[in-house]
Amino acid sequence: MSTPVPLPITWSPRRNRLVLLPLSAAMVVLFTVMAFVLPANWHLNDRVAMVVSGLLFAGVGLMLARPRVTADEEGVTVVNFVRTRRLAWAEVVRVNLRAGDPWVILDLADGTALAAVGIQPAGGRVQAIQAARTLRDLVDERAVPQDGSTTAQG
Repeated sequence: MSTPVPLPITWSPRRNRLVLLPLSAAMVVLFTVMAFVLPANWHLNDRVAMVVSGLLFAGVGLMLARPRVTADEEGVTVVNFVRTRRLAWAEVVRVNLRAGDPWVILDLADGTALAAVGIQPAGGRVQAIQAARTLRDLVDERAVPQDGSTTAQG
């Protein structure tokens, strides 16, 4: 058996955040500065539209920087671009990261699948494979068998 992983543990595409967070801030600053240096014949509503455009671009950048997967004692929290979903360990049946997959896919007990965008090979294939294996091991350790009986852990 492998060494126990200290919980909670969070996986997120750090490179994405490293680029997107400063870029989002720069977009707000850039569009705000542009609104103030526009020629005098531009109206107030044009200037406001410039600032709002910068805020919208920044909002998209922040949305793209959101994904993460957090595992704790009670289960897994999957934060994707727009939605957040909390799963108990028993709800996760399998962790998949096949060649060519853009991110980890969780097969759930209700027969559906959930993308876990926070673990993706785009930020480093080796790190994504290791994260997927660690999450798979955690699911295997904490899952409740299908017959409803509990397993002894220890």
